[in-house]
Amino acid sequence: VQLQASGGGLVQAGGSLRLSCVASGLTFSSSVLGWFRQAPGKEREFVAVISYGGYNTLYSDSVEGRFTISRDNAKNMVYLQMSSLTPEDTAVYYCGARQSSLWHVATVKSANKYKHWGQGTQVTVSS
Repeated sequence: VQLQASGGGLVQAGGSLRLSCVASGLTFSSSVLGWFRQAPGKEREFVAVISYGGYNTLYSDSVEGRFTISRDNAKNMVYLQMSSLTPEDTAVYYCGARQSSLWHVATVKSANKYKHWGQGTQVTVSS
């Protein structure tokens, strides 16, 4: 299984970025996909998750209303559209995959429940 994230960069506060993650080697259409982030000196934290069919999504309180997760099962892609970025959003962003269609809120929001990870993409928001 391979996941490759891209789309990070340097952006000014208030700006937008779109992260992408392409997956291979797994049954993508039946996998739960999530975005997590990790700032220096902090633990990896949940950002957003989308169910296998794309009908259910969850967001952390800190990004709710600003970020949108989506997926394209035909292309094995998951996206994270980020808007109204603030310096507090600065982190390495990781896409993760669970080869399970189970939608249990506590599980899909927990980083240690994901077996497969991309390499991460740096997002830096300047003030």
